[in-house]
Amino acid sequence: MATDGAGRVEILALAGLPEIREGDNLAAMIGDAIEATADVLPLRVDDVLVVTQKVVSKAEGAVVDLRTVEPRPEAVAWAAAWGRDARQIEVVLREARRIVRMQNGVLITETEHGFVCANGGVDASNVGPGSGDVVTLLPRDPDASADRIRAAMQARFGTDVAVIVSDSFGRPWRWGIVDVALGVSGLLPLDDLRGTPDADGRVMRTTVRAVADEIASAAELALGKTAGQPVALVRGARPERGPGRIAELVMPAENDLFR
Repeated sequence: MATDGAGRVEILALAGLPEIREGDNLAAMIGDAIEATADVLPLRVDDVLVVTQKVVSKAEGAVVDLRTVEPRPEAVAWAAAWGRDARQIEVVLREARRIVRMQNGVLITETEHGFVCANGGVDASNVGPGSGDVVTLLPRDPDASADRIRAAMQARFGTDVAVIVSDSFGRPWRWGIVDVALGVSGLLPLDDLRGTPDADGRVMRTTVRAVADEIASAAELALGKTAGQPVALVRGARPERGPGRIAELVMPAENDLFR
């Protein structure tokens, strides 16, 4: 990834998206928001569209009505001990490929995608009118979600922009959350600098930049968590284009020193 000649990256939060509901044509709504936001058109080939997971999940129906959930005894006991909603804990356990840690009120699982994250990505915030009784799940195939949005943008505007589906993750040994990529289309998510010289001529042996995560996190600075703006256009980051998949960012089990 390289910045433009002036070393400048712009992040433009798109305006005008209404509350997203299951079955909505999210790509068409994003296209409308692009047309309604100043200084976005014409799209450029170095643009990256960052779409938050929440609106993708809602449009695709990756939503659970907690009123339909019967929690198992383990979920009830753990929720009572830590002041949590037992129904939501039950959904997290159902979605888990593996429970990584369930301690001190923190539930960390590995999802079917291979992501290791708090609550398996199950989220009760910003869910719309059903708040309190509804949670969203991660999209089943975030790469495919990104592919569909990218194809729709190219068909509508004639420009092939890369797309990232993003979500907020915590980080080991550091407070606070940052946005990371859950799905990608049209860009390589990693920039492998191993074997290339640094500014002093020393050959780098371990440096691999998580470009898709960096772009997702940058976009979140413009979107925020409470402004109701779920899509941003990042311009000037110029990631390497290609058929990247999110699995490239997931560390294989044999490399996980803390498994």
